[in-house]
Amino acid sequence: MHVHLLIRVVLVQCFIALSFLTLEAPAQEADEAPLLEGKAFIRKLPPQHKDDGGSGYELVYVVELPLDAYWWFKTDFDNDFLTTNKFIKAHRLISQDNNVAVTEDIFSDDLYPHKPNAKFRWQTTLFPTQYRLDFVLLNPAECGQKFHHGSIQLEAAGASGQKTKVTQTAYFDFFGVSFWVNYPWYGGMKYFLTYTAQWEQDIVLRLKSHYIQKSAQ
Repeated sequence: MHVHLLIRVVLVQCFIALSFLTLEAPAQEADEAPLLEGKAFIRKLPPQHKDDGGSGYELVYVVELPLDAYWWFKTDFDNDFLTTNKFIKAHRLISQDNNVAVTEDIFSDDLYPHKPNAKFRWQTTLFPTQYRLDFVLLNPAECGQKFHHGSIQLEAAGASGQKTKVTQTAYFDFFGVSFWVNYPWYGGMKYFLTYTAQWEQDIVLRLKSHYIQKSAQ
């Protein structure tokens, strides 16, 4: 077990330069054309505050759904589609009061092998007029983390405004965070974020008519 971990660390050191070239791309300044074609941009972020420690990321991608309809999708917390993401084993809505929702997720062992079956309890605050969601992990210690919080900003995209640009920013800290952030293969941050953006783009297409109808009501 320890030998395999050592090998993985050595391999990461060998590929760390390649990893940084991808992760450090200026996602917030990414050309719109590749985004509209379905490409996801990822940028590694330093700690939000100097003394916080940990790391962060900015993920930018575009989905094939108008802004108002996508807002309905993104705020549909009581759903069963999240578990079609291969990294999410279970999801449930615990409570929702006005613009604050509390949900619970269990992630796959591939993503969090040090805390199998940990129940991540998230509080998400909605700002409808700004099309923004702020999220924070309420029980970081139970999940082997020091903290985890961020935001999701939505805006109309495309010439006709029939698409939505998603900018997700997060900051977090846990044991081995540098390894996870820089690991370029399956289970690492880059793979997880790229897969999740592509998964969401696909699931939105499958559910598109449903959320367009909801936004029109």
